[in-house]
Amino acid sequence: MRQTQLGLVAFVCFLASIPLANWMIGHVGTVCVPNGPCLVPVAPGLMAPSGVLTVGLALVLRDVVQRCLGLNWGLAAIALGTVLSALIAPPFLVIASGVAFALSELADCAVYTPLQRRRLLLAVVASSCVGLVVDSVIFLSLAFGSLEYLPGQVVGKLWAVLIAFPLVRLLRRVTPTPA
Repeated sequence: MRQTQLGLVAFVCFLASIPLANWMIGHVGTVCVPNGPCLVPVAPGLMAPSGVLTVGLALVLRDVVQRCLGLNWGLAAIALGTVLSALIAPPFLVIASGVAFALSELADCAVYTPLQRRRLLLAVVASSCVGLVVDSVIFLSLAFGSLEYLPGQVVGKLWAVLIAFPLVRLLRRVTPTPA
């Protein structure tokens, strides 16, 4: 029962993270570039579009959904998340947001699925790293035609993944084996 509850909470949080990331990129930051993203510092001298903080967490939440509820729920989360991303993103980010979200989450799933049975922590870290790089490269290329913020995107998303580690430890206790 706890496994199902945790999975459903992760599913809702995953879906909620998408509009939050799309809103943040245009409204939250220490600097907002004209006709561009709002930026936040992610390391000394390194800035990133503010949505990175939420996207990094989304990658881990999708892994939690799959671990607790199964692969079909994880794939359903990706499909719903892609639609939400395209519907909610600002007009100039619709394609970039939708395509980057779908491809990064599918890459995350492809890495996470075979690893999760043996090494949960490795599965979450490896899949999140692959997903965040895919998301960053595709999003920045399509949205801004530049990879200028790539280092910041990667570092910002890594911070979010690291912050989610306590959730992975809880996950290991609640779901010793995948659904």
